[in-house]
Amino acid sequence: MTTINRRTLLAGAAGLGATSFIALPAWADSLADIQKAKKVRIAVAMGIPLFAFMDAGLNPTGSDVETAKMVAKSLGAELELVQITNAARVPTIQTRKADILIASLAITPERKRAIDFTIPYATLDIIVAGIPSLAVKDYAGLVGKRIGVTRATVNDVMVTQNARGAEIIRFEDDATLITAVVSGQLDLVSTQTAVLASMNEKRAGNTLDVKFVQQELNLGMALPKGEDTLKTWLNEWIRTSFNSGELNTMFKKFHNRDLPADLINRET
Repeated sequence: MTTINRRTLLAGAAGLGATSFIALPAWADSLADIQKAKKVRIAVAMGIPLFAFMDAGLNPTGSDVETAKMVAKSLGAELELVQITNAARVPTIQTRKADILIASLAITPERKRAIDFTIPYATLDIIVAGIPSLAVKDYAGLVGKRIGVTRATVNDVMVTQNARGAEIIRFEDDATLITAVVSGQLDLVSTQTAVLASMNEKRAGNTLDVKFVQQELNLGMALPKGEDTLKTWLNEWIRTSFNSGELNTMFKKFHNRDLPADLINRET
């Protein structure tokens, strides 16, 4: 009898009805599969300054990439880095094209209905920033103005919900948003502090100011529903790496700030 790869079966089962899934929970043990194969597929969203980008040698790096390497090492597994866009983050996990996603993905109630999250492993602030001459201090100030966002992000959702009447220009990833700002196509953006730093570095003195902070986001590693053993392992890995200082040291290397002291105790 031909042996069928478990991941292939799971991917094919994704389109089946709820009744068909009743027999599948016993298969939901990606941790065992990873440890047996000694290989783990971890998805990262490339083109996000400080989190996931290409270095001078065109090698992937950033805090998310390095976190993925640390996780793979602790698993005793070879890392297969699955490079995706922001918009592909949730679908990549839903369709099991990766075992784990470490891609600056904020933990939200909407996303928790589709995929599972670990406890937070990092944070980021999302902000509205613009040229100094723009008088914007809240969402009301965005009405009638053009503002750029990266599609399928919390920024996109929050501006859409709270700034009705603004002209929202959506980009597929942070890299194209940065290009638009640097080339002068936009004077106002909703983004994160790391992306703003990259924009200002390239604008050569003509910097954007932070107008207001929209929200501090807790970032979680994501995995498919039902992978409770893998989720437990990842949660323990985050706690251990945070308490040892290893996770903070790596994060600070890229972001020049410490992780919040209460990070692993936050309710999400």
